[in-house]
Amino acid sequence: MHADIYFSVDIEADGPIPGPYSMSSIGVAVAGRFRRTFEAFDPGERTFYRELRPISDDFVPESAAVSGLDRDRLRREGTDPASAMTELTTWIRDNAVDGRPVMVGYPAGYDWMFLYWYLIRFTGESVFSHGRCLDIKTLYATKAKVPVSSVSKGTMPRELRSAHRHTHHALDDAIEQAELFANLMRWEPRG
Repeated sequence: MHADIYFSVDIEADGPIPGPYSMSSIGVAVAGRFRRTFEAFDPGERTFYRELRPISDDFVPESAAVSGLDRDRLRREGTDPASAMTELTTWIRDNAVDGRPVMVGYPAGYDWMFLYWYLIRFTGESVFSHGRCLDIKTLYATKAKVPVSSVSKGTMPRELRSAHRHTHHALDDAIEQAELFANLMRWEPRG
C-alpha cells in the first residue's frame, strides 16, 4: 500500500475562476504522511512559493486586492506560469518519493480549481492526478458530525486551529492550513 503525502496548497488569484482570471501566487507546505497512521511533518520545513505573471488583462479589483500583490509588478517580475507549474511538479515529485501526493486545502474547491487548471494548461498533467484532493473543512464536518455549511475555523475547537494567522499570503496560509490539517488528522472528538 502506497502512503499518501499531504501537500497543503493555498492560491491567491485575481478573480473567481481560472482562465479568464489569473493565479497571483501559490504556496505549498508538506503537511504529513499517512499509510496506516498519520505522521505530521513540520510544515515550515519543506515549502514552495511563487508569484506568477498574469495570464490575462481581466481581473476583479476586489479579488486582486486580497493578496496585496501588485499586478503591474507581477506583470514585470512574476514567474512565467509554465515555469512555475513545471517547478512545482518537480518539487512535489521530489517531496513525495515514498508515496502519492494528495492536495489539501481549506476550503479546497477554489484552490483545487486553480491548481488543477494551471497544471493541465501549463504542463499537460496534474501531479495530483484528477482527484487526489482532500478538503479540510469537509474532513472536520465529518469527524465532528456537523453540516459542512455550519463549519468555519471559528467554530472549530481551539486546539485544532493553527497558531499562525491567516494573512492571505499564499505560503503563510499553506503553513497555517497544514497545521490545522495535522491537528485534525490526530483529533478524536469526544462523544
